Amino acid sequence: MGSDKKIRVLETIRQGKIGGGESHVLDLVATLNKDEFEPVVLSFTDGPMIEALQQMGIPVRVIQSEKAFDIGVWKAVKRFIAAEKIDIVHVHGTRANTNVLWAARSLGLPIVYTIHGWSFHEGLHPVAKRLRIAAEKFITGKARVNICVSAANQQAGNHAFGTFNSIVIRNGVNLQKFNAAGGYTDIRALFNIPADKIVVCYIARMTYQKDPLTMVRAFAQAHAGAPQLHLLMVGDGELKEATMQEATKLGVERMITFAGFRQDIPAILSAADIYCLPSLWEGFPIGVLEAMAMGKAVVATDVDGTREAVTHNKNGVLVQPQDVNGIAQELIALATDPQRRASLQEEARATVLQNFNVTGMTGAVEKVYHQLHKS
Repeated sequence: MGSDKKIRVLETIRQGKIGGGESHVLDLVATLNKDEFEPVVLSFTDGPMIEALQQMGIPVRVIQSEKAFDIGVWKAVKRFIAAEKIDIVHVHGTRANTNVLWAARSLGLPIVYTIHGWSFHEGLHPVAKRLRIAAEKFITGKARVNICVSAANQQAGNHAFGTFNSIVIRNGVNLQKFNAAGGYTDIRALFNIPADKIVVCYIARMTYQKDPLTMVRAFAQAHAGAPQLHLLMVGDGELKEATMQEATKLGVERMITFAGFRQDIPAILSAADIYCLPSLWEGFPIGVLEAMAMGKAVVATDVDGTREAVTHNKNGVLVQPQDVNGIAQELIALATDPQRRASLQEEARATVLQNFNVTGMTGAVEKVYHQLHKS
């Protein structure tokens, strides 16, 4: 192939809804060097990510599928990859991998697999966990390069199925989009949150992993000790109804704004003082990095990937998962000590500027693509 030919890379992900992995794909395709690479995106469901890619002028295709190892779509995937004359296939997440692997291998294309968090997580039935470990061992074995988004991710893989061929490239933040000095819509005015409130922000799909019930319980306790606190919960998900019921049960529903799913995350963060993520586990949480980039005081759980971004009492605060009292105490402490809050906010922003800029992440991924294209 002539050196003037651009490398066509298929970025593929399981869904068009925007979460951490989808944000990663959007940032990656936005910042890839377009003189060298032509990204194409394949998703297995429709959603806001598809519209965002269309606005960016990135070719995108949806082949509908809601399940892993969905043999019914494999041939359509293969036809699409062949028609697009793809050189490298980059899969993001387990489900996307299981539905692209056969097509990519039958076309003799190299596969890059980014693990945004393992599918064999806490809270699974032991049999389901064993099956998922076996599936991950199989698909990581078929990839030419496995990218872990945190060292914890890599260690968990090594522990689960022995050493596997992998490198660590941590997630990065698009600092043009998440710019603390930028001008944004007044979210407080939009949701009638008084200007004197100290806003705690929770932005996540309301799922078991992101533990929204602990968030509400900790907030209720914190609010009793610091009535100036207000909670803004952004996101939908299967636990949203239960979370709203819990707020009512605890008598704090009027101190919580349930904003539903929103795409204007920089504006949401701009309105907040404190960002709280009580996850039970994380690969490497882009949401935490985005909050830090926007100069927010972070309260997060001391789990695998998160602790690689947050250093306790330096650029944020770490608490144990499901520790309602611990989270509440930290929220009260931050609400009542503006100096400490400001210090954590400043350090958080500095950390992202130095270590988690999206251009560094993209540069490392481009290096992988070049190596595979040469070999």
